[in-house]
Amino acid sequence: ECCETMATGPSLEQSLEEELVGNVYNYTSQVSGSTLLKKGNLIFDASFECGNLGKVDYISDYEYDLFIRPDTYNPRYRVWFNFTVHNVREEQRVIFNIVNFSKTKSLYRDGMSPVVKSTSRPQWERIPSKNVFYYKCPNHQKSYVLSFAFAFDREEDTYQPSMSRFTHSSRTATLTPIQGSNITWLSRTNVDWTSTKESSSVIACNSEELMFSPLHHLTTWSQQRQHFVWCSLQHVCTQESPQHHSSARVCWISY
Repeated sequence: ECCETMATGPSLEQSLEEELVGNVYNYTSQVSGSTLLKKGNLIFDASFECGNLGKVDYISDYEYDLFIRPDTYNPRYRVWFNFTVHNVREEQRVIFNIVNFSKTKSLYRDGMSPVVKSTSRPQWERIPSKNVFYYKCPNHQKSYVLSFAFAFDREEDTYQPSMSRFTHSSRTATLTPIQGSNITWLSRTNVDWTSTKESSSVIACNSEELMFSPLHHLTTWSQQRQHFVWCSLQHVCTQESPQHHSSARVCWISY
């Protein structure tokens, strides 16, 4: 999905760069003129690892417009989200509209759906695809909008909708025991550090035997702004022959 067509719109991209300079932190978008915070006035937060939510517009107690931040140094790429919501009302039903996606095509049109977890249910679960819609919206400069409906069932819970279940920490935790093992055909090299002082690594599997094993179905993983996207193995090449990729079967770039 990461290779799909991106929508353009210079005016929107420029305004997003100016407005969405940071993630929201315990932000409440209340009714104009109201000073009393009551149950059902959702509080949004994205100030955590892999969080992405730059702006919230209150439509009603049952609908919110959300703006995601673009990738660093690339305002054209607005493709992922990760945030938490609390101060919910039991049995409250809401529609979240992520209104500034940059993709003209998305797997959300073909049945993919966001994941969600909560403090009482820490395992990620898929939101039913029948509650997910991806479309071009004339009310938002013809940007692409992802809308999904969700029902809160426990007032004391904090809920976390997200595009992906992976974070830099979780992937690092996966790599650490592998790096300490005696696997000779896997190597991990730290090439740089991110702006948040996280390691930027390249993981390579370079065994010819992998060509004839089930592992040849593995994909290339790369991480942008501490968020993972997936690319095809056809993009992994060797120095000897750019047209072939027999020796470097898998490469994981984390940055």
